[in-house]
Amino acid sequence: MNSLMNYLLAKSPVYSLWQAPFAAEKLAPVLALNDLARVRRVLDVGCGPGTNTHFFRGADYLGVDINPDYIKSARRKHKRPFVVADVITYADDAAGKFDFILVNSILHHVGDAASDQILSRLATWLTPDGHIHILELVLPGDRSIAQLLARWDRGRYARPLGDWGTLFERHFDIAAFESYSMKLAGLTLWNMVYCKGRAKR
Repeated sequence: MNSLMNYLLAKSPVYSLWQAPFAAEKLAPVLALNDLARVRRVLDVGCGPGTNTHFFRGADYLGVDINPDYIKSARRKHKRPFVVADVITYADDAAGKFDFILVNSILHHVGDAASDQILSRLATWLTPDGHIHILELVLPGDRSIAQLLARWDRGRYARPLGDWGTLFERHFDIAAFESYSMKLAGLTLWNMVYCKGRAKR
């Protein structure tokens, strides 16, 4: 069952259809706590098929994803710069630094060592006044639908809320850290955490 879901969600049309009902709600804390009209340069890490690209129409934007099908779809739909790359190894000296780095639901796909590598690299790509914005899947401690769905997710590394906090604090000075729920008809489907941070000086 999981292998079939992985295969289907790797296809851009299926992934887009699955994300559509939740995309804006998932970004709700980012939109509530930040004025996106003031953002200058955006790096969208794990951008998928450009799910959140439209929020950054007024900014210089670069989307990065490891899935070529997602990137092909994003380029066709948004006509913005998108790169097929693994952020752990991606290097482009011309890319410069970013005042807004969005990391949307990718770290629960990788273990602690790879997460540390990713966050360490991204910290060096922030401007002095820039922030990273991380959205991640939280593994609830109780037996619930949210816990079941988190375990069914393609990512094998959903973490409890405290573990996310420990990971983020290793790399950033935290400006905001809050949990929130994704709901449908009043039922919590899964739990998320939003973290906003600056690179440690």
